[in-house]
Amino acid sequence: MKFFKRYGSIILLVSLFVFGGMFLLEKYKTPKANNIAEYKFFSLHQENWKSKRVNQFVNDINYTATEVPIQYYLLKNNPDDSAKIDSLYQINAKERIIEIEFQHVNEADLLLEDYTKRNYDDAVKYMAFTIEKDFTVVTSSNDTIPCSGVNFERNFKIAPFKRALLYFNNINPSDKIKLIYQDYLFGNGIIKFNLTDIPLKV
Repeated sequence: MKFFKRYGSIILLVSLFVFGGMFLLEKYKTPKANNIAEYKFFSLHQENWKSKRVNQFVNDINYTATEVPIQYYLLKNNPDDSAKIDSLYQINAKERIIEIEFQHVNEADLLLEDYTKRNYDDAVKYMAFTIEKDFTVVTSSNDTIPCSGVNFERNFKIAPFKRALLYFNNINPSDKIKLIYQDYLFGNGIIKFNLTDIPLKV
């Protein structure tokens, strides 16, 4: 007891110093790996690009948007005209293609009626046709661009996600874009994706 009375204030100060230091270390420590930007790599015919993946997690569904490099898309769809890709790119330079993926946290089939409130065939038709009306892009030039088309990639339940390609026209190649999704399919409201990084050739 005498020891505590004599050194109690010193022990208290040391304790405050230690816990204060631990608090500061916790506050300013290096961000964890899951806060680091995630990228998707596109490779074809020894050509490589990387593009930032933007994720939003809402009500057990992970929504992921990735801008597809136009050169990659042209090369993939014109394998016999690879020498003309540069000229094709100049023609299509104002086009943007965005890959959108939907995946349930438990890898459930999201087109089941439990999630869409539609029968399965109607949900497939919505993904294949109607969903394009739910997407717009806002550019850094303050233009609002509606989606001009969609390509729903059917995987016949092999992959745990649903994926579609979204097409947008008349966007300045240097503009940064924000994808806005009004989620009528799963009922999760407005979801935004800041696609601020233009795909980079590596």
